[in-house]
Amino acid sequence: MRPNLEDLEIGPAPKPGEGFRWEPSPRRVRAEFNGETVVDSRRVMLLIEPQHLPVFYFPIHDVRRDLLEPTDHHTSSPLKGEASYWSLRVGDRVAENAAWRYPHPHAEGPAVGGHIAFYWNKLDAWYEEDELAYAHARDPYKLIDTRQSSRHVRILVGETTVADTRRPLLLFETGLPTRYYIPQADVRMDLLEPGDRITECAYKGEARHWHVRIGDQTSSNIAWTYHQPTTLAAPVAGLICFYNERVDALYDDDELMTKPRTQWSE
Repeated sequence: MRPNLEDLEIGPAPKPGEGFRWEPSPRRVRAEFNGETVVDSRRVMLLIEPQHLPVFYFPIHDVRRDLLEPTDHHTSSPLKGEASYWSLRVGDRVAENAAWRYPHPHAEGPAVGGHIAFYWNKLDAWYEEDELAYAHARDPYKLIDTRQSSRHVRILVGETTVADTRRPLLLFETGLPTRYYIPQADVRMDLLEPGDRITECAYKGEARHWHVRIGDQTSSNIAWTYHQPTTLAAPVAGLICFYNERVDALYDDDELMTKPRTQWSE
């Protein structure tokens, strides 16, 4: 089950005064659909716009154009101009309006003419070099970093302490609140049940969520685990992280932390 767009993280905007970034990516990027490689390029361009997910744009000659069928669908961007769309057909499967191109882009915008982009979640698998990639293109200006810590972290759901640790792994990610990853031995695993939600992060990989059940009260999808994270986030493997936004109390060295407001607050 691939995640919905609301489950994906929005990267930081370009620097103040910049309307966009349009720059080459050093990565070889390829994508597959129904067992066929539909794009494979070492000449990838990366577009980063404010409040948009980063997008890979591929030179037309690096795309399997024989698998594309033009449609009547069009969209308009004040930055880039009018986009034309193609559906992707491989065997008996079709991804409607999976690819787009700006044949006559605005002169003041990015030089996207001659390039094609794909909706990430309409393809089956993406790879950067030989590693599986998740969710969307990464923003090279977004930092993800982890640090072992001896902070005393306590997390409450209702009035019940569901996690208590002095050995959290802190994850720092540009534009997001600090996340506390906790060893399972320091979590009330008897209160946790596997949830039904799966999300993807371009920087960390695929996360599976947990419910917390206390008596007859259930807090749905309130925590998550990366069982097989990306190389970038390898230290978080198997640890439990609770949404700072959704728990009833999070104490960091006995200081009650203010709940952040993010897209995951509700």
